[in-house]
Amino acid sequence: MVRSISVLGCTGSIGRQTLAVAEHTGIRVAALTANRQIDRLEEQTRKFKPAFVAVYDEAAARAFRTAVADLPVRVGSGLEGLMEAAALPEADCVVTAVSGSVGLKPTLAAIDEKKRIALANKETLVCAGEIVMQRARERGAEIVPVDSEHSAIFQSLMGRQPGELHKILLTGSGGPFRGMRREELEGITPQQAVKHPNWHMGAKISVDSSTLMNKGLEFIEAMHLFSVKPEQIQVVIHPQSVIHSMVELVDGTVIAQLGVPDMGLPIQLALTYPERKTSLFEHLDFYKLSALSFEAPDLVNFPCLALAMDCARQGGTAACVMSAANEEAVHLFLDGRLGYNRIYDLAAGAVEQVGVVQGADIDGILAADAAARAYVRENAK
Repeated sequence: MVRSISVLGCTGSIGRQTLAVAEHTGIRVAALTANRQIDRLEEQTRKFKPAFVAVYDEAAARAFRTAVADLPVRVGSGLEGLMEAAALPEADCVVTAVSGSVGLKPTLAAIDEKKRIALANKETLVCAGEIVMQRARERGAEIVPVDSEHSAIFQSLMGRQPGELHKILLTGSGGPFRGMRREELEGITPQQAVKHPNWHMGAKISVDSSTLMNKGLEFIEAMHLFSVKPEQIQVVIHPQSVIHSMVELVDGTVIAQLGVPDMGLPIQLALTYPERKTSLFEHLDFYKLSALSFEAPDLVNFPCLALAMDCARQGGTAACVMSAANEEAVHLFLDGRLGYNRIYDLAAGAVEQVGVVQGADIDGILAADAAARAYVRENAK
């Protein structure tokens, strides 16, 4: 069990839940980072009294320094501030809850300091999974997944030898529009897309869940986390979100992890592992479960998942380009400047037009990310 944490992205959904878990379990908060929500960040700073706080946006950082001038806290800014928070000696675990490729370099900084990484930032592994996992092995850093699906796989594989795994059964609810045809989705609004049927999440991940892009990102992330090939992962739609994922072993045995759909549970495990602690969360009541159902994903009407799986097979910078283009497109959609179905169109177009580079280093990956975002901005008009 960790003693102190740095929370990167503390004002978002995962960050807020992480702080609630830390308070419940008695884990000290050594550092916090946020982008622009300085009012909420100030409340958290006054409550948890971290030694260091970083604000990514420079203007917001200046305002935050003024707001907490009465507190004995150091304040950093920009990417350098995030990296300092990730490498802070006072923290033995870094919770990466920021969204997008901005989480990549801070995660590497934490790995270099041999910290536990409680990983909630999908893009880190989607964009640079081979580099990140290799660096973690070389440095002896521990990566514990926070995503409910990857936490379920992680738990289902506890005590297993690597050669015992046959395939991963990656579950997903199907999102709020399951069963709809692509032409019916044309007029979907941001307000509709963020209403997930089972989970309470941030806006971007909620939209990704509705398009099934989130499941595609998780597909790629699982490849890297568990060192498996694309053909060893099967996506299974499970609308009730009770089984969070499963593994099938070589003898045909299937092991599943079940629980209520609450992100606090995988967050707490990532911080207390290998121990288990009592939690504040609701327990699963089997008497209230009427059915557990399963079906194949609809790759025709929700092509983002098919695109992600294809990028996983391509390798190189394909997944990075797709992820960055999708992120940019989702932000435009949430701002009301892009139609719902155009999210897929622009992500697929970026992969085709930007091209795929094999064996890219971090600078090459970040260049691919920037090129994908530029493609979306130029073609979203």
